[in-house]
Amino acid sequence: MAKKDKKEKEKSEEIVVQEELATKKDKRKKEKSIEENAEKKQKKLSSETYEKELAKLQVELVKLQEWIKHQGLKVVVIFEGRDAAGKGGAIKRITESLSPRICRVVALGTPTEKEKTQWYFQRYVPHLPAAGEMVLFDRSWYNRAGVERVMGFCTEDDYREFMRSCPEFERMLVRSGIILIKYWFSVSDEEQERRFQSRIDDPTKRWKLSPMDLQSRAHWVEYSKAKDEMFAHTDIKQASWYVVNADNKKRARLNCISHLLSLIPYQDLTPEPIKLPPRQDHVGYVRPPMEDQTFVPQRY
Repeated sequence: MAKKDKKEKEKSEEIVVQEELATKKDKRKKEKSIEENAEKKQKKLSSETYEKELAKLQVELVKLQEWIKHQGLKVVVIFEGRDAAGKGGAIKRITESLSPRICRVVALGTPTEKEKTQWYFQRYVPHLPAAGEMVLFDRSWYNRAGVERVMGFCTEDDYREFMRSCPEFERMLVRSGIILIKYWFSVSDEEQERRFQSRIDDPTKRWKLSPMDLQSRAHWVEYSKAKDEMFAHTDIKQASWYVVNADNKKRARLNCISHLLSLIPYQDLTPEPIKLPPRQDHVGYVRPPMEDQTFVPQRY
């Protein structure tokens, strides 16, 4: 009798395990289906819809620009993320309708020998905004937590000091009146590979691929770990990290711009319609002969 009960118990437990496995399998299948549907929906954003939405957002960016100038705001927006994640494209769409005197981009190159001897944050400080300016950093002081850490361009002590100093440096910026916004553009391994290959195949984009970009493919996991540790230390209340899903470039741009606009309350300072004054009469003015001027050849 005891033997029979034991067999029935084992059979019952086996059925439970099989049911659990089936449930997990169905759950994974359902999750995969949801992900595939979400991916399909993302791909359905037409160029017409994208251009229409982008045009609306760029009008709002102009309003924000005027508000920043009027209120004397100081805004810093940091763009970080994987190579080929679309940071540059997002920055371009933000700035193309704005005045370079108010909104400027900072993309620093490799530090000079002199800069290597300075306080780490020193070379970034001169580029911080004055009143009425917005500065977009295409890469920033977070190089130390990313490429310098992974590729061994800084010592362990340098890295640890950065992790200690960075939150305090950013709190100091915020206390000084700077609005500090940080974006991380996240892209999948497969999409990054596709974009790298596109750059290799396109002569007009090949300059975007640096030797460091290519090496980043071989250090994918190390970069992931570095990013996780960076977030753990620098995702502070005064300056949070905002992650942009960037597998779809068009959606990433729209989502980033829309979010940026939502973070800074602004008012519409659009002036009244402008009326052009009449052109001055050319009384007494004689234009020099056309032959005396050097014109660009009309090849088109």
